[in-house]
Amino acid sequence: MMRNPWRAALAITTAAALATGAAACSSGGSASGDTQSDAGQSGTSAGVDDGTELTMWSRAPLEKQAKAAVEAYNASHQNQVKLEILPNDDVEGKLGAAVQSDSLPDILAGDVVRIPYWAQQGVFQDLTDRINSLPNKDDLQQGHIDAGTVDGVEYTLPFVTDISVMVWNKDLYEKAGLDPDKGPTSVEEFVEQAKAVAALDEDGVSGTYVPGQCGGCDAFMYFPMIWASGGEVISADGTSAELASDSAKSVFDALKSLVDTPNGVGAGSKDETGATWTAPFENGKVGVMPYPYTAVTGLFDTASFDIGVSGIPGVGGNQSTFLGGDAIGISKSSKNVDQAWDFISWLMTDEAQQEVFADNNDTASNLSVLADGYKDADPRTLAANATIKDGRTPAAINYNEAFNASGSPWQVLFQNAVFGDGTSLQADNDAISAILGQ
Repeated sequence: MMRNPWRAALAITTAAALATGAAACSSGGSASGDTQSDAGQSGTSAGVDDGTELTMWSRAPLEKQAKAAVEAYNASHQNQVKLEILPNDDVEGKLGAAVQSDSLPDILAGDVVRIPYWAQQGVFQDLTDRINSLPNKDDLQQGHIDAGTVDGVEYTLPFVTDISVMVWNKDLYEKAGLDPDKGPTSVEEFVEQAKAVAALDEDGVSGTYVPGQCGGCDAFMYFPMIWASGGEVISADGTSAELASDSAKSVFDALKSLVDTPNGVGAGSKDETGATWTAPFENGKVGVMPYPYTAVTGLFDTASFDIGVSGIPGVGGNQSTFLGGDAIGISKSSKNVDQAWDFISWLMTDEAQQEVFADNNDTASNLSVLADGYKDADPRTLAANATIKDGRTPAAINYNEAFNASGSPWQVLFQNAVFGDGTSLQADNDAISAILGQ
């Protein structure tokens, strides 16, 4: 059974914090902050900008967006945020050590699918009153707020909204006799178009690319296909898997048909751990595949080929997206709560969302900016933003162990269903449910 190494220590730390809860609450945060103050009790959304140096952690996959946010804030405020970018695979270990030593940064951003566990375990401070007093709370992307809500207490806000989209190489489409301006609108068309590119039989070129040993990548890429096909991936309460359904099986069978096609999937797909899973498309060697939008925007001006973008389709049509990315909160270790809130609340404003995200062709978490802030944006950004209304964020306390962790039961299910014979689908689904239900 795969568990986080810091769970026990974190549970002890959380219990100790709860035991001193009566002393921890205060009527409001002070200018200097206080590790014992409860950020949610201030009753105000105002922050303090007094020249304090704040610390912040963010993951490497979202380095571009994190740096843009910090640079914009630092240029316009007395407070200064010192950003540390953590390699994605190091986040859990570093977080666990910091929890045990009470040395978390003031501001902590984390993968939205990991946020429910962190929030449950007391990593963040209560921001309920502050969040609810934001004048534009109803305009903010709700999925990242919900992910950090435990028993009605709100701990996080959206930081970076990363969505999964379908991308295709227009140059390869033209060579294959496909319309370069029309990507797949169904799983059936995805398979058909990928096979057309595969049939070019060009050296190193494949129809699609499948990161077979990266559970997080595969969830991000293929859960939307299942949702768009009318299926679910986990139960509403997050305690059981629903990946043996007809909808899911249809998606797995489609991918398997590409695995069984010469050049259908890129070399190394079966063993890809996620370290290089976007590189084959970036290098112009893949026809069509689901992809993180935060990664594709950087290719618009640098790629040697033209790129198409659309929503991820389901069997027979429709579209969806994985509303991923990171949520953000104030850690339990912070001594600068009001100053940290100044950064976070600033980032929620229309002006900051426009400057940091919309103006850089990234996805804003503010719905009013999504609606009105992209008039001069790249048309591909508009296509990506149009998928958000159909997007989903799976939420489960044990999501990481069930889906993202190396060797997770989802990774096993995916390998067996796409690269194997698929006969163990129900048993593999039950193995995921066993982890989710713990």
